[in-house]
Amino acid sequence: MRRLRRASNRHWVVFWVGCSDMRQSFLAKVLARIGVMLCMAALVACTPAKTVIPDLPFTQLDGSLHSLGEFKGKVVVVNFWATSCTTCVKEMPDLVETYQALAPQGLEMLAVAMEYDPPAYVSQFVKTRQLPFRVAIDHNGELARTLGPVQLTPTTFVVNKKGEVVKQYIGEPDFAAMRELLKSLLAEAP
Repeated sequence: MRRLRRASNRHWVVFWVGCSDMRQSFLAKVLARIGVMLCMAALVACTPAKTVIPDLPFTQLDGSLHSLGEFKGKVVVVNFWATSCTTCVKEMPDLVETYQALAPQGLEMLAVAMEYDPPAYVSQFVKTRQLPFRVAIDHNGELARTLGPVQLTPTTFVVNKKGEVVKQYIGEPDFAAMRELLKSLLAEAP
C-alpha cells in the first residue's frame, strides 16, 4: 500500500507502508537499472568528439616540405619518438613490420622525431635501420604540441580516413591489437 504525505509546503513524499519486501526489492532493482542506463547515456553524451588532425606543415628528413593534409582519405600512424628513447628504439622493428604488412592496403606512416633529437642522430638511425616510411623532425615542437601535447615518447596516434584520431598509445602499443584496428580502418569506406 502506498500513501502520499506532505513533507513540506512544496514536496510530497511517497511512503511505502505495508508493502511487501519483494515489491520493494523489485522497485529498487528497477530504479537501479534506470540509474545505470542514465549514467551510460550521460557518458556517451559526454564522450568528446574525435580529434581531427590539423593541416600542419612538416619537414621530412630529406628536407622536403609536406603537410598533414596530404594524408586526408588515408589511414595513418603518426609516431612521436626519439633516438634516446629505449622503448622507441625497441618498438621500431614492430612499426616497420606493421607498415610493410599494411602499406599495400593503403597504410601511411609518419615517424616524427622530437625537437630535442639531434638531426644527425635521426639521420643515422633511419639510415642504419632502413626505415621504409616517412620520417620527419619536429624542429620547433609544433606537431607535438598540436597533436598531443606529446609529453612522453613513444606516443603513437592512429588516424582514420576522415582525419580523426581514433586511438592514442603512450608507450609501446600492443601491436597485435593495433594491427587489427588498422585492418578494420583500412577496410572502411573513405
